[in-house]
Amino acid sequence: MTALIIALFIVAALLSIPIAHALVLASVGGLLIIDKVPVHLAVEQMISQTQSFPLIAIPFFMMTGALMVSGRLGQSLVSLLSMMIGRVHGGPAQVGVLSSTIFGGVSGSAVADASAIGSMLIPWLKKLGYPAPFAAGTLAAAATIDILIPPSIPMIVYALVSGASIGALFVAGILPGLLMCAGFMAVCYVQGRRRNFPRDTTPFQWPAFWRLLAHAAPALAMPVLIIVFLRFGIATPTEVSVMSTLYALVVSGLVYRDLTLAKIKTAAIEAGVSTGVVLLIIMASSVVGWIVTYEQLPAEFTRFAKETLQSPWLIILAMNLIMLATGMFIDLPAAVLLLTPMFVPLAAAVGMDTVQLGIMMIVNLSIGLYHPPIGTTLFITSTIAKVRIGDVVKELIPFYAVAIALLLGFAYLPWLTIR
Repeated sequence: MTALIIALFIVAALLSIPIAHALVLASVGGLLIIDKVPVHLAVEQMISQTQSFPLIAIPFFMMTGALMVSGRLGQSLVSLLSMMIGRVHGGPAQVGVLSSTIFGGVSGSAVADASAIGSMLIPWLKKLGYPAPFAAGTLAAAATIDILIPPSIPMIVYALVSGASIGALFVAGILPGLLMCAGFMAVCYVQGRRRNFPRDTTPFQWPAFWRLLAHAAPALAMPVLIIVFLRFGIATPTEVSVMSTLYALVVSGLVYRDLTLAKIKTAAIEAGVSTGVVLLIIMASSVVGWIVTYEQLPAEFTRFAKETLQSPWLIILAMNLIMLATGMFIDLPAAVLLLTPMFVPLAAAVGMDTVQLGIMMIVNLSIGLYHPPIGTTLFITSTIAKVRIGDVVKELIPFYAVAIALLLGFAYLPWLTIR
């Protein structure tokens, strides 16, 4: 049955049917053709998978990001970072990387980051004289740091399937996110020095620096508060998500003074639509996962991998290669939901912690967000910059190299995923 479902899914995907709908069509089609399991059980599975309390955190974190990223905060943060590092080689591009890292503590969505930060910084970088493909590539890669710095929507999805602690995943993602930020900033520095990219010539002024820092401080404090509340057990991830939305409303209304009914309405609609997309993928993927479990495929896959590859490091390498290939063709949330049931037993068999597997999986699949043919952030930033995908991919080669090198570190060095 699994082979038939995979075949139906591939056909649906080739017909350009959205991933979630392709999964539903393949699953239900497979059940109807094989007729081994009643279809109504699959429908019940789809509905029951969404009845999870931790999922409530998704719309609240998304709404928090929509409230905080838009408006004056983004402009003041970019001005602050540009004043700090704009004069070094590749400094303006590094501003983009740092902005994505900081906003990662607010939105939790790489797509939202690419849209918001890209719209602000790509025109600015082009105006300074940066090649449009490099500007688009930098922001496409940097946006994926967003899903490593807590809060992270993919981490919540992974925790739902694997049973891992959301709080532990959030804390474990901090160091990998900072290392990815440092690696991408190093690429910007090297490229800026080698190709003599222009630098920001705005003079540094201490009064302006302190003013901008004070203005951005309430937003910069949010990821710190999230980690403190989760690390010390003050609140659950769902409770933190609600508090973060209330915090965003207060900060936007009293500090930045750009809170309007129209902004609240827009943020609520964006959060609702984005949550609906995630839930549809969860529902569709749950049927496939249920069928795979019914046929005991995870256990068979674990047995096959252990008998064939034997060495733990080869098994981990094989998992990474499968994730990389999957991430290039399937959206990240769907890939997490499909691969997690397969890899959790295998990771346990080779002694890999569930949290480490989650970080490895999210870093791995995030590369697909700025790699063709799916490349969601790649398409977003390329559209904003008005350049061809192929030109952007050429500029992304050093970013790919850094991401792969760090990925291997997260896969084989457990201490890099601190908890």
